[in-house]
Amino acid sequence: MKKVTGIGGIFFKCKNPKEMKNWYKTHLGFDTDAYETNFEWRQADHPDQKGFTQWSPAAEQSEIFKDSKRDFIINYRVENLESLVNQLAQEGVDIIDKITSFEYGKFVHILDMEGNKVELWEANDIEYDKIVEGRTK
Repeated sequence: MKKVTGIGGIFFKCKNPKEMKNWYKTHLGFDTDAYETNFEWRQADHPDQKGFTQWSPAAEQSEIFKDSKRDFIINYRVENLESLVNQLAQEGVDIIDKITSFEYGKFVHILDMEGNKVELWEANDIEYDKIVEGRTK
């Protein structure tokens, strides 16, 4: 069973997310919006399908970092999240919430062996693409 298929995103704490996004936009050309930047790419196994990797600065007090010992979270793209969560539970991995579903995929959070919060994402890139396009209209 394939577990992780790629990096879905990186989230990190900063003092001022808006200024951080503007800095990256100005100096590195990131195409930022009110939320983040999404890097679009093509899937190796299915070149006709898009994929996305998200980059997102967050306020230092953001709730997304609850349960984490670090100032960052890496989001990994996975296949068949339900099966993977069952397997991780059997292996004794600390699963810190329940799977949640959105139009753009399913998510769950785990802790690695040093207490780093990790986000697992079973992507629905087709729907996510529609959401991203809708933001720009």
